[in-house]
Amino acid sequence: MTAARPDAASPDRARARAAWAVLFAGIALYFVAVVNRTALGVAGVEAIERFGIEATWLSILAVAQIATYAALQLPAGALLDRWGPRRVMIGGAVLIAAGTALLAVTTSLPLAILARVLIGAGDAPIFISACRLIPQWFPARRVPLLVQVTGFAGQAGQLATAVPVAWLLREQGWTVAFATLAAVTLGLAALAAAGVPARAPSATASSPRQVEPLLPAIRAATRPAGTRLGFWTHFLSLFSANTMALLWGVPFFVTAQGRSAAEASLLLTVVTLAKMAAGPLAGIYTARHPLRRSWLVLASAVATALAWLALLGPSTPRPLWQLCLFMAVIGAGGPVSLIAMDYARTFSPEERLGTATGFVNIGGFVATIVSILLVGVTLQLVSPPGADTYTLDQYRIAFATLAIPWALGLAGVLRNRRLARADMARDGIHVPPLREVLRRRR
Repeated sequence: MTAARPDAASPDRARARAAWAVLFAGIALYFVAVVNRTALGVAGVEAIERFGIEATWLSILAVAQIATYAALQLPAGALLDRWGPRRVMIGGAVLIAAGTALLAVTTSLPLAILARVLIGAGDAPIFISACRLIPQWFPARRVPLLVQVTGFAGQAGQLATAVPVAWLLREQGWTVAFATLAAVTLGLAALAAAGVPARAPSATASSPRQVEPLLPAIRAATRPAGTRLGFWTHFLSLFSANTMALLWGVPFFVTAQGRSAAEASLLLTVVTLAKMAAGPLAGIYTARHPLRRSWLVLASAVATALAWLALLGPSTPRPLWQLCLFMAVIGAGGPVSLIAMDYARTFSPEERLGTATGFVNIGGFVATIVSILLVGVTLQLVSPPGADTYTLDQYRIAFATLAIPWALGLAGVLRNRRLARADMARDGIHVPPLREVLRRRR
């Protein structure tokens, strides 16, 4: 009997190594995109001084990036379907670096807003491209967990914002901090260009497609109730953590809760660590209980509402442990929001997956835009003219307006969950009531 050749399994090993290299490159780009996205969250006080602005303009500076990101999700998804993830992702990273470099050198508010628009435009395709790479290179059973691992990298990006970027900003100043970030972004774009092959293992999955025009593609991709359920899942689960991490967390903790800059950075770190801890658990739950994904979404929504009530109910500053607990609870909503990507994957045909993923990824950022603006406008309305710091009572009023996007998101999840289950029933997939499942187990 002839022994098996030692290199018989080498094609499989080579493909596995290539798959992990692709995943690493996508994760690295998403990591640095999140750092660029959230850097303003630790520079809010410095931005007020650098550009001579008040709360509303600070909100607009933050929203410029998020609004651009959200507005370009559908075009980015269509480009992803047409050109594939490699080119779209690397081009986005180069655009992010250009915007951050401009932000590093300008002291003009209009140019700073333009810089944030460039960052948002470059950021738009990064995450959905990274998510698109995963099913091209890995088996379906691994996809939910690996999407959460990619999201985990984003939380690590927030951690980098809260610690080394905040330190660099304090020690070296605005220009050095943002110029360094731009240089790192360009370096990782080069790494992705080297690490992501032009073609995936399946030529069909990686070949550019001549897709239908944008508006018909959007209508077709957003028609399934399950895809709309993904949109509202993302909308409901993400905005609380984003509102605090992207802009209002540090000013609130420093000026209203009486915390030091180091403690504010610690609190941003807590929200990030909570996301990192919850991500694998959400991925495992989603993979094991695909018909019960919405229960985790609803549980997270209830926990978030209770955390806000506990924070805003008392009229005195909260102890540090309670602030940490609050940030941990709202942070856990970040991985829950990624269940939206699994809805897009399971309710959309492969040829429209990029557009569907872009659509569901809009939800949380639309809610974030609304939330940041609600807080900023309300703060300015309830404070004296020209104020650049705000009291705890003023923040309590402003944050109370976040009940509006929370209620809207919850209604959207409940309605589209019902419609999605009706569509599944017509296809012969029935979701038994929870009480029946429990009765069977007993």
